[in-house]
Amino acid sequence: MFDSLQSDFIQPFSVISWQLALLRLGAACLLGGLIGLEREIHDHAAGLRTHILIAMASCLFTLISFDLMGVPVPGADEETLRTDPLRLIEAVTAGVAFLAAGTIITQGARVRGLTTGAGMWMAGAVGLTCGVGNLWLAGMATGLSLVVLWLLSALSKMINPRDDKGDLQKVE
Repeated sequence: MFDSLQSDFIQPFSVISWQLALLRLGAACLLGGLIGLEREIHDHAAGLRTHILIAMASCLFTLISFDLMGVPVPGADEETLRTDPLRLIEAVTAGVAFLAAGTIITQGARVRGLTTGAGMWMAGAVGLTCGVGNLWLAGMATGLSLVVLWLLSALSKMINPRDDKGDLQKVE
């Protein structure tokens, strides 16, 4: 019993090294934080910490799944241990969708929080991408997300100017 516990702390990673796991979690933290920072600057419900935690959790779920694939299960055959990577994506997507739905508020004909919810969904995808080790793709997706959030926000305000309450202003 003690030997089993000791090995869990001495050799905790069976598939990837702790350094690589830390790099991927750190990348998820940084990239999710960049998306969250934009939401935080604009004072939206889900900001920096929420986006970081979503990205890191998504990355962690990916790392856990890799570890589970490498753990031998006594008496289980190869068919029983077959994994489906799409299940991981579906599970993370469903969990993030639940959180994102909480940021969406409807007031009559107005809907608020959709972009924040979409940012949370993107943070989850970025975290999954970091977890599988594709840091370039995660970086590109984050960069494009920031372009959409920052630059297109300005364009959107020029097309549909709104007052502080979010109501359309009359432009003369």
